[in-house]
Amino acid sequence: MRLAVLLTALALPAHASTEAAWDEMRDRLAQGCEALLPAAAEAVIEVNPFGSETYGVAVVTLTDPQGATERMACIMDKASGEIELTAPFDETP
Repeated sequence: MRLAVLLTALALPAHASTEAAWDEMRDRLAQGCEALLPAAAEAVIEVNPFGSETYGVAVVTLTDPQGATERMACIMDKASGEIELTAPFDETP
C-alpha cells in the first residue's frame, strides 16, 4: 500500500503553478514586450496563456501612425526572465 502511494506521488508534477503565478508570468511578459517597442507605434500584445515549457510567448502587432502594421514574436525565458523581440514577420506569402 505504501509503495502505491509513493509511486502515485512520484507520478505527479513536481509543482503546480497557481493561477496567480500564471497571471504574474503573463503580466511580466506583456510589460517586458511593451518596454521593447517603439513609443510611436500602437501595439496589441497577445500573450499565450502558458507558453511552452521553457518560454513565455506573445504575438505583437504594431500599427504606425500611417496605418501600416507589423507582426513579431516576443519571447521570455521563464528561467532567467530575459525578454526578446523577433524581427517582423515578412508579409509576403
